[in-house]
Amino acid sequence: MKKNQLSQEQSLQVFSNMISNKVHKGFKLEERNDKMLFAVLSKGGKVVNHGLNFTIFCLTLGLWSFAWLYLTLQASKEKKILVAIDEDGFPFEERCLVA
Repeated sequence: MKKNQLSQEQSLQVFSNMISNKVHKGFKLEERNDKMLFAVLSKGGKVVNHGLNFTIFCLTLGLWSFAWLYLTLQASKEKKILVAIDEDGFPFEERCLVA
């Protein structure tokens, strides 16, 4: 066993702090496993104001269409992350792919 490994209690405390920080930032807890020390959190996408974007599109003579398309396709997607403690007792975060 390595000296820099965290104890089970310390790992659980770090794990709980990670989850509470993510929830504070707007994520919702979907699944939590305290035995395996992992959790899946999600954050809904942003709502795109199409009326405002259409107005900007008209004012910029269509140049805003690239930004509008990006906002519609990327910003409105749901984000999921996996928060866990690895086998050495150290925390990590991984982005999950959403179908």
